[in-house]
Amino acid sequence: MKTILIANRGEIARRIARTCRARGIRVVAVYSEADQDMPFVREADVAVAIGPPPVAQSYLNIDAIIQAAKKTGADAIHPGYGLLSENATFARKVEEAGLVLIGPRPDVIERMGDKVTARRTMAEAGVPVVPGTEGGVSGEEEALAEAERIGYPVMIKASAGGGGIGMQVCRTPDELKKAFATVQAKAKAYFGDSAVFLERLIERPRHVEVQVAADSQGNTVHLFERECSVQRRNQKVVEECLSPSIRPETRERLSDAAVRAAKAVGYTGVGTVEFLVDEQERIYFLEMNTRLQVEHPVTEMVTGQDLVDWQLDIAEGKPLPLRQQEIKARGHAVEYRIYAEDPTTFLPSPGTIHAMTVPEGEGIRVDAGVEAGNVVTPFYDPMIAKLIVGGPTRETVLEKSRAALEMFRVEGIRTNLPLLRALLDHPEFVEGRYDTQLLQHFQMDGGIRR
Repeated sequence: MKTILIANRGEIARRIARTCRARGIRVVAVYSEADQDMPFVREADVAVAIGPPPVAQSYLNIDAIIQAAKKTGADAIHPGYGLLSENATFARKVEEAGLVLIGPRPDVIERMGDKVTARRTMAEAGVPVVPGTEGGVSGEEEALAEAERIGYPVMIKASAGGGGIGMQVCRTPDELKKAFATVQAKAKAYFGDSAVFLERLIERPRHVEVQVAADSQGNTVHLFERECSVQRRNQKVVEECLSPSIRPETRERLSDAAVRAAKAVGYTGVGTVEFLVDEQERIYFLEMNTRLQVEHPVTEMVTGQDLVDWQLDIAEGKPLPLRQQEIKARGHAVEYRIYAEDPTTFLPSPGTIHAMTVPEGEGIRVDAGVEAGNVVTPFYDPMIAKLIVGGPTRETVLEKSRAALEMFRVEGIRTNLPLLRALLDHPEFVEGRYDTQLLQHFQMDGGIRR
């Protein structure tokens, strides 16, 4: 591959471009009118405007992106994460255009994108799933009967859902009756598919995911797990590699299950298998992300591998660069997502960045999508940068993180930096014994420094 179009924006577009340049690959950026002054546009070898700011008219405009690829002579398209990265229709159209999609086959994206199909596939492969319905439920009466069988509390979820959208906890039949039609309508509105299913609610779980990679020669490996339980509104805020609290035997079960999951769907590429881990450390398949993950840098820092480089090798038909026994985890790494949002309410804070200072030093990496002078618009995800800190032990990483977060300054907009700094004083986080309710409890304590 000599030219790659990056069908994304912000920090992930810059991240992918960095590896492309290291391999001598020409980079094509696509951008909306709102992003014309962004660094990822300026730094690309070629940049093509694809439409107005709303994503439906620009970054989700499949025809415009493929046309840009053909026009600029691109051999391949890297979708990054979010946007079209898990869109099977996009993947098919890329292939039909004679281009290489840097990711798995369209049929694999489709199977894992439908949560009901994914659950069934994983159960057949012997991967533990949360007790729930075998398929979708079509009506309220069926949902009530299934909930009685599963046992309350239950989660009602959109089959095509993701990103924490289209799910509702129901602790009683009355709550299920009230939520059913609402979740169905939301599923239809957000994902174009009103199908829903039920799962038993796992109370206070940990969210742990395993990085996997597979090539077209049938080799599949894991690159250890990431702890992703620090979340707000079901979206991740802080991630660690390795998980600070699971037992070695749990780590082994997670890795084995993730590799089994990838093999069960004939996966090729870099992907992530997500699990819930309950208080007894029973593991349950949550979903598979058929793309590069936002938090992939912590895995890169601990394993010393460049996962985008792996993606490009796999897309070119090359075998995986390492065998399982050659992949080692050394030290610890934590990623902090810097969001342009109020640290207490989590409401977005668009505006112009007047000044920005990022930390530097050994074991510190900053993947930023913006710089001073850029405008953070309300059209896109509010994440503006990621701070990744690595070191020989978790204790040294947390100590280094305190200094790095103090040094990280963004002026002109509000960010969640005060929340991240305060989190490093929270006993549960410091001890590494936390679950997905950590931020909710932390906010109730109201202990954020301004």
